[in-house]
Amino acid sequence: MDRAVVAVIETLARLNVAELRIKYREVFGEASRSSNKDFLFRRIAWRLQANAEGGLGERARQRALEIADDGDLRTRAPRDFLPGSAMCVFAVRGSAVKVDRSQPQKDWRLPAPGTLITRRLEDRQIVVKVLED
Repeated sequence: MDRAVVAVIETLARLNVAELRIKYREVFGEASRSSNKDFLFRRIAWRLQANAEGGLGERARQRALEIADDGDLRTRAPRDFLPGSAMCVFAVRGSAVKVDRSQPQKDWRLPAPGTLITRRLEDRQIVVKVLED
């Protein structure tokens, strides 16, 4: 790595958060939303090194663009995606599975109705029964 870049990075380590935020604005051209000193130091040092060394190669840039194009894969279809039907059909391991979406889905983290939850508080035992609603 270039000695000038190393020298600048060494001076970054001695800056406080306010000075790092100013340097961040100079290097990136926009204000940082972070006030974490380590984060600011690492981002600025990385950008200085990337600028000095040439940044990402063309192959890495192309791969990043391919991944970005597939970014919509994690979105969910709206509940009323299939008009006039509350049943949705999903393919699971080669077979079709029908799911009724007319009722709100229950949170899997909640205990089943009828479950008794007990807690000990000092010298008392508290028992709560989970109801349907």
